[in-house]
Amino acid sequence: MKQTEISFEQALKRLEEIAKKLEEENLNLDDALKYFEEGMRLSKFCNEQLSQAENKVKIIMKDSVLKEMEDFE
Repeated sequence: MKQTEISFEQALKRLEEIAKKLEEENLNLDDALKYFEEGMRLSKFCNEQLSQAENKVKIIMKDSVLKEMEDFE
């Protein structure tokens, strides 16, 4: 599953599925490594999405404060 084709929510759900498989299933080493690698890619994708969202919130907050300052003057 490519990260560019999924939403943040879908990636997070898949990460939860992978974590459950790694914790509960008796996987052979090759399968465990494949799940781990996929999980790491999804984790990076989710972190990037969260970082972008955080930056957008900062911009919105900054713009809001500047607007309030302009209105105050």
